[in-house]
Amino acid sequence: MDKKQYLLGMTLSEIAEEVLAAGLPKFTAKQIADWVYVKRATSIDEMTNISIRNRDVLKKRFETGRSEPENVQTSADGTQKMLFKTHEGQFIETVTIPEEDRLTICVSSQVGCKMNCSFCMTGKMGFEGNLSVNEILNQIYSVPGSAQLTNLVFMGMGEPLDNYDNVMKAAEILMSDYGLGWSPKRITLSTIGLLPKLKRFIDESKCHLAISLHSPLSVQRQLLMPVEKTFPSAEVIALLRQNDWSHQRRLSFEYIMFDGVNDTPVYARELARLLSGLDCRINLIRFHKIPDSELSPSTGDNMLKFRDFLTAKGLYCTIRASRGEDIFAACGQLSTAKNQG
Repeated sequence: MDKKQYLLGMTLSEIAEEVLAAGLPKFTAKQIADWVYVKRATSIDEMTNISIRNRDVLKKRFETGRSEPENVQTSADGTQKMLFKTHEGQFIETVTIPEEDRLTICVSSQVGCKMNCSFCMTGKMGFEGNLSVNEILNQIYSVPGSAQLTNLVFMGMGEPLDNYDNVMKAAEILMSDYGLGWSPKRITLSTIGLLPKLKRFIDESKCHLAISLHSPLSVQRQLLMPVEKTFPSAEVIALLRQNDWSHQRRLSFEYIMFDGVNDTPVYARELARLLSGLDCRINLIRFHKIPDSELSPSTGDNMLKFRDFLTAKGLYCTIRASRGEDIFAACGQLSTAKNQG
């Protein structure tokens, strides 16, 4: 028989099609979705309002598609990093970040990444493949404390817009009535700005958006982020200016600060000019050292001066607290030794 399909990752309509194909009553689909997405069942045997005979039929065709992390590391600040094995035997990392009244999950969308940003360990891995909807959702459902999650960021390994369809389908399931019923305001997608897919995301989604910028100067951004050659940040920002960014949907820019590279007053002025009049927030991020990189983190004093300059220009600007650096779970540090041989 063909390989079993995973229920986690199917929409309600897809489950309904499969249920009818298996000769089961159509209402069984709603029962299955409720068990998988709401009750968080890890096996078909747990679906006790479905007859034993019908469960046996399901077990011949399906698995729930849940798998526990291979390893869990906990930082001194409570941040946790999980290692998950993919169906192809590769590995990805997922991070949860606890705060007083929030538990945020940082979800991976790819094994490795094609974008090759100079400051990111994931990019140095190269690209191994896209994650399936099942593999994306399994991170959310199988991390410790899953039921307490309040927010999600597609900001882990990979470029989410490079795996657009699977990322958007996973988000759709999370926000659906048969899923977790999350508001789009609980989900943020972080991208370096792949323009065609970015336009689709803006048009098709109500989730928050974060743009990885890291330099207001195109020539320098090309050195940090090769994508600038194909999709210049000026064109990305021109697209963003065509849309309404209200308090219902947040637009933010991620700006990693490198010592002596992009943290001087001239860069603050250029960034203020570039984003002038755009309803957005700027998150300044301290660079976390990675192997084989000559880049160094900006000083705390320079970051404060940078923030204060932008604030004085009327821009909403914050310095993001660094979390999980002691277990290589901070921004730009996700990688897996097993993936690198």
